[in-house]
Parts: sequence; structure tokens; C-alpha cells
Amino acid sequence: MTESWLRTPEWSWNRMSSGCEFVHQWVKPLKEGVSHPDVIIYGAPISRSSISVSGASLYPDEFRKMWKKFATYNLEEDVDLSTLKVIDAGDVVMHTTDILLSHQHIEEATSFLVGEYPGSTTCMIGGDHSVTACAVRGIKKEFPNERIGILQLDTHLDVRDPKELGPANGTPIRQLIDGDVVQGKHVVNIGLHGYYNGKSLIDYAKEKEIQMVPLKKARKQGIIETAQSSLQYLAENVDRIYVTVDMDVLDISAAPGVPASTTGGLMPNELFEVLLEIGKHPLVKHIDFVCLDPSRDSLVEETVKIGVHAWLQFMTGRTFRG
Repeated sequence: MTESWLRTPEWSWNRMSSGCEFVHQWVKPLKEGVSHPDVIIYGAPISRSSISVSGASLYPDEFRKMWKKFATYNLEEDVDLSTLKVIDAGDVVMHTTDILLSHQHIEEATSFLVGEYPGSTTCMIGGDHSVTACAVRGIKKEFPNERIGILQLDTHLDVRDPKELGPANGTPIRQLIDGDVVQGKHVVNIGLHGYYNGKSLIDYAKEKEIQMVPLKKARKQGIIETAQSSLQYLAENVDRIYVTVDMDVLDISAAPGVPASTTGGLMPNELFEVLLEIGKHPLVKHIDFVCLDPSRDSLVEETVKIGVHAWLQFMTGRTFRG
């Protein structure tokens, strides 16, 4: 089954190394047969479905390459991440030109992974934001009777009409709501700001009862408190929580490597604090990181580094679950 949809990036692991001091030594490939993994990583390298020009398909590879620069020990929280069993299932195989077929592969691969490893937290590395709708549909296939809630960290609502744009990166939340996969009231978006969502999109969100938390409001009540209250709201209404992190929620001054960069967004430390809280919550079963375009980064690769750091913050939170 895995051979049909997933390919293993062989170069990701340094066989000459011993121990688990660094991330590339800690994460094991799926083929090594780690039993009962805590977390499963897989990549969805697609960006042809992006509205704006995007090299987000490059990110899964760059994400793994950056592992060698990060230790598994979190000094600030006094946490050793190597206590978690983490496996990498590789990347979903994409068709060169057929977007719909590629999306189908993501849905099928996700369905397979959550069915095969129901006790594991899945972590998908995109790719553009269209991948989120595919993954959530795959999860719904395996758990048809469960209510899925979405916690979205994003500058945009992503509720554009797929009838006009196709299944593009600006449409995943609308796809899921209109397809009756999730209910609008079970979607919480933190990070909306500025002048980046048209009124028609706001009107749709209000009609569907999407819980919009503008960044200004989140900062006023506290970033951590906002994350905690949003998670509590979802936990009271759904059976499992899917978190999607669109990296364009970050301010362009800190993270230029995104297809749709914006002013006035989150700063990296704010994102790190939120992800630490998210990682702690027991109902968060799935997370993705999308819309990071390494081709737009500077030579120091600050956005890619922020992306890996953000994932490690989530993983730190995950260790607190026991």
C-alpha cells in the first residue's frame, strides 16, 4: 500500500551518526518498522494548485535537510524530544501535471496512515494549502462518525469558491464545509489581519459560523490564552482536532519565504508559543505546515529554519501528553 503513494527520501538519514542528539538522527524511516510510533511525518510536495506562483513543493525536502542544524533537546522547556518515537513515511507521490490525481494520492495516503496507525499523531509537510482538504477527507474516510474540528493559523480564510478556481490553495476550508466534511462552526481561524480577505469571503465565513479570531484580538487577550480558549471550544464540540499552519500567517519581515507574504502578521516567537500549547492538547491528532516556499527565502534560509523550529515546538508540546 505505501509503495503506491509514498516514496522514501533515502538521503535524509545520516547512517554514520550514532545516538539521537540531532533531529536527523532521531527520526526513523517508516521502512525500519518502528512499532507504535508517537508521530508520523509525511510530505505532500505539490504547489501547482497554488493561486500565486509557488515553490512550496520544495519544502518537504528542505525541511528534512534542515534537521541536521537542530538538536533534539529543548533547553527552554528542559525536554528531550528523543523520548518520542517518530517515523518518516516519505513523500506522497505526485503526478507531474494532474492536480486532481495528486490530491487523490494525498487523500489515500492520509487515509492509509491514520488507519494503519490510529494511535499516532500525523504531521504533513506541504505543499500549498490545497493539501489540507485532501488530508481531512482522508481522515474522515477512516473515522466517518467522528466530528473533526479545524484550528487554522492563517492570514487568509481560504474559503474562495472552488467552482471558480478549482481545488486551489485558497479553497480548502470551503471545500470541507461545502462537502459536509466539517461544519463551519467547528473551524477556528487565528491570525487573520490586515487587508487580505475580501468582504464576500468574510460574509461566507459569518454565514457558516467560522470562528474568526483576528490577530489584533488575539494579541489583546494574549496569544497563549487565545490558543487555549480556541482548543477548549473545539474540544467541547468535536471528537478530534486537525491543526493547519499556513506559514503566511507570519510577518514578511521575519518570514519572506512564503508565496503570499503579508505585513502585520505573527512574529516567530508568537507562533512558537501557540504551537507549544497546541502540541499539549490530547485531541490534536493531526497537524500540517503549508505554504512555505524555500525559493523565496534568503541565503540564510530564515523561513525554513522557522518552519523546522515551529514543528519542534509542536513536538515539544506533544511530549507533555505522556
